[in-house]
Amino acid sequence: MKEEKGFVKEITPQSEDFSRWYIDVIRKADLMDYTPVRGCIVFKPDGYELWERIQAGLDRRFKETGHRNAYFPMLIPESFFQKEKEHVEGFNPELPWVTEAGGEKLEEKLALRPTSETIIGHMYAQWIQSYRDLPVLINQWANVFRWEKRTLPFLRTSEFLWQEGHTAHATEEEAREETMRMLEVYREFVETEMAIPLYVGQKTPSEKFAGAVETYSIEAMMKDGKALQAGTSHYLGQNFAKGFEIKFLDRDNQLKYVHTTSWGVSTRLIGALIMVHGDDRGLALPPRLAPVQVIMIPVGPPKFRDKVMARFDPLFDGLKAAGVRVKSDLREETPGWKFNEWEMRGVPIRVEIGPRDVDNNQCILVRRDTGEKIPVPLDEAVQRIRALLEEIQRNMFEKAKAFRDAHSHLHINTLEELKGHIVRCEESGELAGFVLAGWCGSDECEAKVKEETKFTSRVIPFDPPQQKQTCIHCGGEAKHTLWFARAY
Repeated sequence: MKEEKGFVKEITPQSEDFSRWYIDVIRKADLMDYTPVRGCIVFKPDGYELWERIQAGLDRRFKETGHRNAYFPMLIPESFFQKEKEHVEGFNPELPWVTEAGGEKLEEKLALRPTSETIIGHMYAQWIQSYRDLPVLINQWANVFRWEKRTLPFLRTSEFLWQEGHTAHATEEEAREETMRMLEVYREFVETEMAIPLYVGQKTPSEKFAGAVETYSIEAMMKDGKALQAGTSHYLGQNFAKGFEIKFLDRDNQLKYVHTTSWGVSTRLIGALIMVHGDDRGLALPPRLAPVQVIMIPVGPPKFRDKVMARFDPLFDGLKAAGVRVKSDLREETPGWKFNEWEMRGVPIRVEIGPRDVDNNQCILVRRDTGEKIPVPLDEAVQRIRALLEEIQRNMFEKAKAFRDAHSHLHINTLEELKGHIVRCEESGELAGFVLAGWCGSDECEAKVKEETKFTSRVIPFDPPQQKQTCIHCGGEAKHTLWFARAY
């Protein structure tokens, strides 16, 4: 027992220092490592495998909706950014530039892509000539660079991995449908596969993507009560089409600009996964996304090992044949050390088999989400484990949703009430969470809330739990009901 406590103490409790807890977990779980380049990390195999599972789940959904993958250059000419003024103003502070190559100064400096609207817009102008060429539905899996001043592994790094979809359409209606379709793809994936509940809606004009007409997002609550923007979908209108002369000859024989969209999620989803489900014992991974769904550990004295393995191996083979992602730990460590190790790594189910279990024709299933130990007959184990994986998936979503709902505050209507709420939470050690408030639509009122509380507007929800009648700052009529929160 002392060994188990010592092991867990290496992770800072969430209540003591959430940021330290986060770093402890990702380092202890061997998900990443730091590099000599500021703000850049190495994705170690366990961390990258999480991204591969996210990538696979989303890629399948993209292809089911008619999208195809392509790849565009990382280096983007400076002149491209000048073609969409709002876009370059939004990204210029974060751009790293290449100014010299082959020992010679470049005639035109090249940016390491922060996003690819410009280079893709340039190519689309060459590819699209007629309405018969539309729609263009392309996605890119790539790395991007944004020279962040403050970094946090997975959530905000100078280089990160993502996907960016870029589509071109003949009409505004089609482009808007695409924008909402992809937002729903994100919502469905994150909620059903990652077990993360979301608030979904539209960003305010000050929070929208640089160059977009409208931006929509999915917002998640972390266990410290902060918000994380987990994915965005943008209706770009004809802004980039006009900047890059993306025109087509329509059915009426008129030359028109296309309507475009872009949408993306990144490796910050790994950070969301950790901070929504993790606890003081480490990671807790939802079964549908977990690289290892079941860890099998033999227990008991070495002299009984052959007896145990005679029942252990057939169960392992049966789980594998049933499509369960199962792994066995046969290392010469103590069972207690192994239990802690795999619990810390977030594996949904642990299977223990010892000599007494063999005598009773059973195994012990241990749930990562609840810690419950369940004795199960060996001949029923495969079926019970498959059912239990689905039960754990549902339970993790409901648990996260209950946490989010408990820290989503609907009673705050004025800025003074929000300030009082923050002070009370700081004094009591409670989480300030999300606050639902009214907003008149004024940038000034939105900025004042941020200035005085550090709460930023997160999203105008499609289905708010209640409608707000007055603006949180000026007290005037609320044009929108809006979620505010401190955010990553």
